[in-house]
Amino acid sequence: MFEIEIDRTACDGIFACLTRDERFVEDDDGLATVDPNAEDVVSVSRDGDRVVATVDGDIDDANLAAQACPPNAIVIREAET
Repeated sequence: MFEIEIDRTACDGIFACLTRDERFVEDDDGLATVDPNAEDVVSVSRDGDRVVATVDGDIDDANLAAQACPPNAIVIREAET
């Protein structure tokens, strides 16, 4: 299990993440978020300008999405258990 964290103040809406991991989607504000209905997404929470999703699935695409993010707005880390 791992977590995806998106800093919405850093996100610039280029959406390089969306092309690398289908769990990333554009929200109503034109910024990246995680689709709470994606198959292996356990939960998604938003606290101000921060989105945190817990995912029980393959981490490889999430890492590719984070690496592709020009402003480095995405952090991938192992979930605390």
